[in-house]
Amino acid sequence: MAEAADFQGTNPSPARRWLRRTAALLAGAPLLAGLLQLPSAASANAAGQTPLQDATGSGSVAVALDSLSPSVPTDGDTLTVSGTVTNNGKQAVTGAHVGLSVGPQLNTRSAIDDIAKDSGSVQGTTGSEIGGKYVEKFSKLTPGVAEHFSISVPVDKLDLGDDGVYQFAVSLSGQTSAQPWNQVLGIQRTYLPWQPDEADTKTKTTFLWPLVSTVHMTAETGSNEQQTPVFLNDDLAKEISPGGRLDEMLSLGESLDVTWVIDPDLLASVDAMTRTYRVRAANNTTTAGTHQAVAKRWLAELQKAVADKEVVALPFADPDLASLAHNGTSVTGSLSHLKEATDVVANTVEPILHVKPSTDFAWPVEGAVDPSIVKVATSAGADQVIARSDSLQETGGLSYTPSAARPIGGGTTAVVADARLSEAFQGDLTTASDGTLAVQQFLAQTLSLDLQTNKQRSIVVAPQRIPTTHQAQAMADALAALQGGNWSEAQKLTAAAKAKPDPGATTKVPSTTAYPSSLRKQELPRSAFEEIATTQDELDNFKVILSDESRVVTPFGRAMNRGMSTSWRGRATTAASFRDDVDNHLTDLTSQVKLIDKSDTKLSGRSATIPVTVQNNLVQGVQHLTLRLTSTSPTRLQIGGHAYQEQAVTVSGGHSQTVKFTTTAKANGQATVVAQLYTEDGQEYGNAVTFDVKVTEFTATVMLVIGGGFLLLVLAGFRMYTQRKRAAAREAEEGEEGGPDEADEPAGGPKNPEGPEDRLREESGTDARADEPEQPSDPTPDTAPESTDPSGTGERVDR
Repeated sequence: MAEAADFQGTNPSPARRWLRRTAALLAGAPLLAGLLQLPSAASANAAGQTPLQDATGSGSVAVALDSLSPSVPTDGDTLTVSGTVTNNGKQAVTGAHVGLSVGPQLNTRSAIDDIAKDSGSVQGTTGSEIGGKYVEKFSKLTPGVAEHFSISVPVDKLDLGDDGVYQFAVSLSGQTSAQPWNQVLGIQRTYLPWQPDEADTKTKTTFLWPLVSTVHMTAETGSNEQQTPVFLNDDLAKEISPGGRLDEMLSLGESLDVTWVIDPDLLASVDAMTRTYRVRAANNTTTAGTHQAVAKRWLAELQKAVADKEVVALPFADPDLASLAHNGTSVTGSLSHLKEATDVVANTVEPILHVKPSTDFAWPVEGAVDPSIVKVATSAGADQVIARSDSLQETGGLSYTPSAARPIGGGTTAVVADARLSEAFQGDLTTASDGTLAVQQFLAQTLSLDLQTNKQRSIVVAPQRIPTTHQAQAMADALAALQGGNWSEAQKLTAAAKAKPDPGATTKVPSTTAYPSSLRKQELPRSAFEEIATTQDELDNFKVILSDESRVVTPFGRAMNRGMSTSWRGRATTAASFRDDVDNHLTDLTSQVKLIDKSDTKLSGRSATIPVTVQNNLVQGVQHLTLRLTSTSPTRLQIGGHAYQEQAVTVSGGHSQTVKFTTTAKANGQATVVAQLYTEDGQEYGNAVTFDVKVTEFTATVMLVIGGGFLLLVLAGFRMYTQRKRAAAREAEEGEEGGPDEADEPAGGPKNPEGPEDRLREESGTDARADEPEQPSDPTPDTAPESTDPSGTGERVDR
């Protein structure tokens, strides 16, 4: 136009030229603005993103699929989809609507896995939106605000074709002020299984329903005749209370056709709660348990739930077979604990549930096996091992999933659970959307598996041992939908194990080096089994002296089983603390039977008796004990004529017994004596008591000295006698010579007669009258008067 205008005149006026330049500038402004935006747009396109799409391919709006009902639609049904959409962007979304679309059919199990990886990506195909009135519109989605939606559509509007699994998507479309055109801003993909008619060949599906918990009971049974059990905490009461995890597992499972897999320790623990029990509290004290009614109700409900169902019982406390195989077999006695844990099952489960359980199955953690695990698992009597397909992987190139049963040699059958189905509910699943997606994926996998071949197969699902409440709810929803579908039928685990194996399925157990490192890191260490072995040795030494060993052997045996539990995985510190508590409690009990400490003893004379006291503070009596008293210096002191003497000991509960030993002194000096209890097999029991005996025996030299002193006394007496006799003779002679003097004595005798005693006093220079008379109140002395003269050299008198 400018050029045409220029040709209209040869000399345009200045005003006209100015108008032409202004018009050209205005016409080029939009083009310039577009050029300035090219770099940012090119950058976005280079990254494969739209401006409202993040690096992961997710849109700015989050779509949560909270409910899809029915999970398995059929002809004539109305599919209802509900959930929420949340604008996570910074700009409001306008002209928005939620729509449904059915994508292409997914023909393989791997294709189902691929959809799950990108379920929230706005990229990729989604199929055509159903549209029309089967949408929900929103005039505006404010940032950060969740909006609820619910859409119902007849199944015949979905245009589903052949039987199979279809991709199903719920998407949010709208626009923003920055991009004012309609686009998908958020999406959630899932699956729609379509099998309206009965399948020609149905898959036989076994679903394991685990009733397993962590360890709750201690080895303590209270210091009373009733043996009141003591619990670590009150967590079990919470689990079996209404709304608790185990209560939910029970209420959900009772309406399903499942195989119950039960840890007998759980039953024993709940059964113990039905009576008097105590719970550990702070400061090493206990409080009375108060949930007897809850425990009774839960057990009664469980009895009804399993009355006509298959029950598989694990070994007591669910021992960690992999840890035992890798770290425990080299520790003496470890395998015997597994045997005990298996043998006690029948006496635990049947009396409580009134059903006979199957004990032929071993279940390693997550179904991971190697030759050592299989060997340990079957050592206690189980001939069937529950493995998983990601451990016992197929190597024969089969185009379908084979049946679970596989003969792996030695008369052992591996029951291989399907890994995809078993792991379907291991996610968080705390939100309704996560639970719904898990259910739909599980159903899609089971239908895809059934459509692989016309050959009927037996499939086993072994979920995680301890599902959360939300995981259990998703499992129940999926299983209820599967059992109501047209491509699967329930089967017991024992039947699945006996099913005819696929000839092309692998039967080779992977090597030990192939065991997952992530699982190996969680295993109980060798030191754990060594600690348990030490406790067992102490128990063996203790039980032989008890009048009723079952009062100790049973609680401690079960406690050692609990120390090997699979539930300790990931809780190494707590596991070590539990084992220490068990050992410490046993030490406390053994120390209740002990020798009373003795002080040093002094032995005067050739022989004496030494008493030693044995104290028993246990409730029950002890027997088969021997008390040995040993002299470390038998040349100085002998016990019963020898270096040592033994006597049998039997002490009633809560009493003491004093045992007396005869000792013989051989020489003066100090001898150390050791008192030690022994069991009947010669093992030392408890701590020894050591004390010193000071020997002050009268030797031959001392006897000679004493004899010499006695002889001197005899001679002195004889001399005094002879002297007195001579004095009497002299007096007689003098009397005859002095006769007239006697006539002078008055009648009645001399006034002051002087007898022999008086003369003796004169001769000895003493005067009896000088002694003060004793008073009636003076006490009689305990011993004879002692000489104040110093004793002879080398003499010692003990008093």
